[in-house]
Amino acid sequence: MTSEPDERPDFAALEAAFADRGADAMLDALAASLASRGRWHAVFDLRMVQARRTLGLPLAGDVGPLDDAARDRLDRLSLAACREVGWPLLDAGQVAAAWMYLRAAATADELSPRLAAVAERVAGGESSPVAADEADDRERLRQEILGVALWESADPALGIELVLRTQGTCNAITCYEQAVSRLAATRQQPAARRLVEHLHAEVICNLAGDLERRGLDPAAALSAEMPLVALLAMAGGRDDDMGIHVDVSHLQSILRIARICSDQATLRRGWELAVYACRLPAEVAYPGEPPFEHVGQSSRLFFGAQVGMESAAEAVAHFRRALAAADPVEVGTLPVDVLVLLLHRLGRDAEALHAAVAQPREGATPSPLQAAGLLPSLVGLAADSAAWDTLLEACRRQGDEITFAVALAAREAAQNQVSGQSQRQQ
Repeated sequence: MTSEPDERPDFAALEAAFADRGADAMLDALAASLASRGRWHAVFDLRMVQARRTLGLPLAGDVGPLDDAARDRLDRLSLAACREVGWPLLDAGQVAAAWMYLRAAATADELSPRLAAVAERVAGGESSPVAADEADDRERLRQEILGVALWESADPALGIELVLRTQGTCNAITCYEQAVSRLAATRQQPAARRLVEHLHAEVICNLAGDLERRGLDPAAALSAEMPLVALLAMAGGRDDDMGIHVDVSHLQSILRIARICSDQATLRRGWELAVYACRLPAEVAYPGEPPFEHVGQSSRLFFGAQVGMESAAEAVAHFRRALAAADPVEVGTLPVDVLVLLLHRLGRDAEALHAAVAQPREGATPSPLQAAGLLPSLVGLAADSAAWDTLLEACRRQGDEITFAVALAAREAAQNQVSGQSQRQQ
């Protein structure tokens, strides 16, 4: 078992407990004593010994072959021990040590609030002067939190927040691209929302400061429902260039990252940032990938159509034209994926399905939207739009027997459900 420097062990008490109440009682008493002294690694080792004893296994060495029932029970006891020692270690600020145990034993929903509480304690003490060794401990803890939250994907949004707070926007975007963009869409979205919120606030702050320096009072615009657009209007309209108030590469990166989000607040902020991007001088903007070659204009239509600020018909037509002009082998599936996603979010699932099955994908590189699992499934689109014939015919045409079989089964299930509901209403 692990040996850790601590108070002198009370061997006499262990012998007395063993003599009076037996080995199980002695081991329980030792576990309680170790826990009271914060010797959590030793607690885990002891719990593993107790688990072996419970299952009638050797208390040391190889456990040998186990049947399924014994292996399952040993796994459950191991996970319980991981939770027993992991949570106190985390609450004590030993984040890396806690993660060794909680990695397999805790859900993201359980971990996030407690990890955030530790991070808040670190942030709360940053304004107070401290000795060099305490500052080193705080930095060590901050790095451990960042490692677990961001690089171990325990809480990507918290990780991005820490990077924004301590290293700035550029590093936060880089960290997102390296550590977060590989995750499923649902895991990316909270971190993406935080980046959008941050840059949106930065542009508002810088733009309001510029207006004040020009002798204008931005107070009314700042209190408007859409402060960024109100500030732009105050500056003379959406199309009049009035300077640059944010790093353009940051702006375009955040507009790209924001596509992963579907909540109205983030989409609205994305639209406002895109409106701002449309005002930038052409010579400072970077060309994007199709269908976002003109990042500001295409992003404005993409986000604006979803929040009712731009014409949905115009947005769909724009991305249809972009798809028609794109070579999927050269640019990948992003043009068709964006169109499918937009149509789906607009509630036009029959059109989304048609667009998805009409575009050949063989040889085309999957887009980040597809890799993140953000796109609706073909069967799901067919079910939501009752366009089963469209999907089945596409499967025949493309030789996709798996989707064909799934679609037939799903159509039957949908029809049975409708029939059952009809019978219950009669």
